Amino acid sequence: MKYLRALWYRLFNDPEPYHPLFAEAPDPDPVVVLEPKLIYRSERSEVPEGDYLVPLGKARLAREGDDITFVAYGAMVPLCERAADALADEASVEVLDIRTLKPLDEDALLASAAKTGRVVIVQEAPRTAGYGAELAAILAEKAMLDLRAPVIRVTGYDVPYPYWQIEDAYMPSVERVSAAVRKTLEF
Repeated sequence: MKYLRALWYRLFNDPEPYHPLFAEAPDPDPVVVLEPKLIYRSERSEVPEGDYLVPLGKARLAREGDDITFVAYGAMVPLCERAADALADEASVEVLDIRTLKPLDEDALLASAAKTGRVVIVQEAPRTAGYGAELAAILAEKAMLDLRAPVIRVTGYDVPYPYWQIEDAYMPSVERVSAAVRKTLEF
């Protein structure tokens, strides 16, 4: 066994999460597929016919930008795209969808951080012990000289996941992400 792979769904019924399952089928190594609850009530897209294999361990540049990079995975990618739209008059935002947590496309992460010099990591998991902390640590260890501002994380809160009635207050929002961008740009 080489290693455990971790996949994270972005949207329900979307080719990005749908086809990695097929890509992993012949691999003898174990795979963990994580599904955020939000995808069951979110946008949908068409799944292309035929073989459409998403390369595992390769990030997807969802949007190009020059001023700041959003790093996200799963259901937070569309949220980051909406935040980038909302910030269009203030900053040119790059959105990096890391797709798989393990293996991680570290090269894409570091290249995007070097390009923009500013990074906001967005995850729905709690702040403490979330995967965003690992991403921030990689940036601190390997991209410190490329960064013009501290890495900021926009996350869920360090509380048990709430009932659906107050779920929106827990989850990162366009407003919280936009505030993080403004803070980063002012540094």
